Amino acid sequence: MQIDASDLSDYYETPAGQVARRHIFRRVRQAWPDLTGQRVLGYGFAIPYLRPFLGEAERVIALLPSHQGQTSWPEGKSLTLQSEEHALPFPDAMFDSILVVHGLEAAEATRTLMRQLWRVLAPAGRLLIVAPNRTSLWAQIDRTPFAYGRPFNRMQLDKLLQDSLFVAERWDNALHFPPLRSKRFVRSGAGWEGVGRRLWPGLAGVHIVEASKSMYATTAPLRVKDAKPALARAGG
Repeated sequence: MQIDASDLSDYYETPAGQVARRHIFRRVRQAWPDLTGQRVLGYGFAIPYLRPFLGEAERVIALLPSHQGQTSWPEGKSLTLQSEEHALPFPDAMFDSILVVHGLEAAEATRTLMRQLWRVLAPAGRLLIVAPNRTSLWAQIDRTPFAYGRPFNRMQLDKLLQDSLFVAERWDNALHFPPLRSKRFVRSGAGWEGVGRRLWPGLAGVHIVEASKSMYATTAPLRVKDAKPALARAGG
């Protein structure tokens, strides 16, 4: 079952969604403390995590898969595009940093998507994936968007990276508190997060993995046979 952009946007406007975003972005920022001058792509529904990079990066683009529907961001101009996952509408090696959130678990063909991400990532670039953890409550309770699509355990995610010519460089996780909407749990999220990181890291809601291109990967451009680029300005 898929979840669309409007539902994802609504979730991140709720108190629970804002707490989840804050804890995930803290780990993203730790991995990427400074993106000054870089070209940044957010794939999936990465919009809630991209705003802090707008005044820092040279360029920020949010690319939504076509099945998520349209949205416009930020207010006053649009940096969002839509495309099919098998034909990302960018030249080879265009981006220095790619952030994938609510994208991998919803992909129709994960390896095809990963090879496209490999293609548009610069040789020295970094890929950062936020993906639901199969063993967590967040992947089981459908009141959050992390319960939609295919969750992963660490071994599955690592194998997918290897098969797609990426090397995992850094592993992290986030969302160690229960995915409950009550005000008590929302207010105490920071406390749960600190305790959970120490006591049950394997039950975190999401895996966060930073990867680089494999040094053994072919240097030839990666193409998908008969792929027809599909590009649309979301919300426009």
